[in-house]
Amino acid sequence: MAISEKLNIPNIINTHAGWGATALRVPVGVILAAHGAQKLFGWFGGYGLEGTGQWMASVGFEPGYLMALLAGSAEFFGGIALILGVLTRPAAAVAAFTMAMAMTVHLGNGLFISNNGYEFALVLLAASVSLIFQGGGAVSIDKTIAALLGKPRHATPAAA
Repeated sequence: MAISEKLNIPNIINTHAGWGATALRVPVGVILAAHGAQKLFGWFGGYGLEGTGQWMASVGFEPGYLMALLAGSAEFFGGIALILGVLTRPAAAVAAFTMAMAMTVHLGNGLFISNNGYEFALVLLAASVSLIFQGGGAVSIDKTIAALLGKPRHATPAAA
């Protein structure tokens, strides 16, 4: 049994979704990657790992530095994976979990972002969950790899 069959890789990356999944995946990936870059590198006005870690510790996510590293990595690398459409379902699952944790910080403030509420995290959570079900869509590396894995293998003369 090939390793791809043991890990069920064809089912993880296969997608029958069309352009809708692609249209959802790319902007969600951009948003996640940008927010991850704020946490990890201090780009786009972010605080970097040190500052984000201090904030995370102050809201109860301990140890703060590690939590900032995990959240930032989930967002940055998961966002890049979503943009490319590679390992879309696992990347979306990690993003969904990260957004569920982000929501816990904002729940007490109500829904609206104008009151520091959870609406932004909820939208990203919903989009991520949608991508878990749909996969990468019409234009994705996942679809290309799944097609290659699904092609029948021809026996070589040496194998026969």
